[in-house]
Amino acid sequence: MLLKIERICDRFSDLTGWIAGVLMFVMLVNVFYDAIMRYFFRSGSIALQEFEWHIFSIVFLFGISYALKEDGHVRVDVFYDRFSPKWKAVVNLVGTFVFLIPLAGLIIDGSTWFVHEAYTMNEISGDPGGLTRRYLIKAVIPASFVFLIISACGFVVRNLRIFLGQEQPPVHRIEDDVL
Repeated sequence: MLLKIERICDRFSDLTGWIAGVLMFVMLVNVFYDAIMRYFFRSGSIALQEFEWHIFSIVFLFGISYALKEDGHVRVDVFYDRFSPKWKAVVNLVGTFVFLIPLAGLIIDGSTWFVHEAYTMNEISGDPGGLTRRYLIKAVIPASFVFLIISACGFVVRNLRIFLGQEQPPVHRIEDDVL
């Protein structure tokens, strides 16, 4: 049962990572097009520039849950590296329940009014020619932290299974840590 839950959460995290990857390509094409138009044809677009920022925000926010699933998030490894796999699992579980889930809940709670206010005011860009429907990009904030909580469920199950000895901890190669 735990393995099934972990796999479902991991598939969901893989999907968010895939979406972030595709959007990274879309952002690359958008920036390329915008730069070519601006520097060679002296024609720029405020909407395209804002679209770049919006896509970057989505890539970053969706990438958080994928980074957690891949264990690619930032942590202070001064003591953690010396811990046994069971102690690492305990640290991960405590950190998830004490820090990650409460913080994600606070961000979800604090950002939903932000989205609602943008929707009811029909907020648009302050720049002429900018994007409309600002609530859409603002809605990514609470959505991404819901995705992070889903990813955290898989992370908790994985670390619980490691603690119980049902799963081997992931093996990190040295070249993964080197830039």
